Amino acid sequence: MLDVHRLRLLREVQRLGTLAAVARALSYSPSAISQQLAQLEAEAGVPLLEPVGRGVRLTEQARVLVRHTEAILRRLELAQAELAASLDEVAGTLRVASFQTVVLALVPTALTELAQRHPGLRVEITHRDPDAAYAGLLARDHDIVLGEEYPGLPAPPDPGVETEDLAHDELRLALPARGPLRRATTRPADLAAIPWVLEPPDTPPGRWALTACRTMGFEPDVRFESPDVLLQVHLVEKGLAAALLPDLLWTDRAHTVRLRRLPSRPHRRLFTAVRSGATTHPAVRVFREALHRARTG
Repeated sequence: MLDVHRLRLLREVQRLGTLAAVARALSYSPSAISQQLAQLEAEAGVPLLEPVGRGVRLTEQARVLVRHTEAILRRLELAQAELAASLDEVAGTLRVASFQTVVLALVPTALTELAQRHPGLRVEITHRDPDAAYAGLLARDHDIVLGEEYPGLPAPPDPGVETEDLAHDELRLALPARGPLRRATTRPADLAAIPWVLEPPDTPPGRWALTACRTMGFEPDVRFESPDVLLQVHLVEKGLAAALLPDLLWTDRAHTVRLRRLPSRPHRRLFTAVRSGATTHPAVRVFREALHRARTG
């Protein structure tokens, strides 16, 4: 009998390309991954991996197994969703991986509603970078991922994942309203002459921000790099830097910065992602509905 957990690991090798990448994504050691796949080979009775340089690749027989794994896992998710739907109450634990702005703006309102309507549902929230979040979703460490896509940087679809749009969130120029920088205008010369805070350039938000600045005709003087949007807001509010920030940050939050629309009014896409087959699970459904109400209400 083939072990479902080991089949998932084989699928991750196909998705991520190396045993080391799978180990990093799932917080295992490479040797543990190798041992699990060796056991799967023994169960299947055929070679599943073959060496290529310093790495490995899947054999044709392994690719056959991965194709069936997608169908097997989807049927298991559907079975669990149907089982949960047969109960009178939405209960159990829902594990959510998210990024900062959604946690700040939407999740508290959604959690308050869920606590009132579904007291038997326990929601656990953790912050993960995108690669780790999707690996954790497919490995069943998370049940739902709150994701984002920046203009011009679409994320390739992941096999075994289904997404649903949550919102399209406008991105704006945020300029200080106090201190010497309060006189800065949106002219390229002014924007090039002031300090900036941006996300790291190796992240999608950071890549998008640099491209947006250059499209507006200037090279930003990046004095501060941080993925922490609250720090970015703080630096702008204190008159120390300019930034490119999403509208969602100002949900239920007064601001003391000058917000200006960008050319072409860019938006980032916000979405939720679950494993294929899990879209009808009651916990997933009520969490998504609560997020939509938090966004629109």
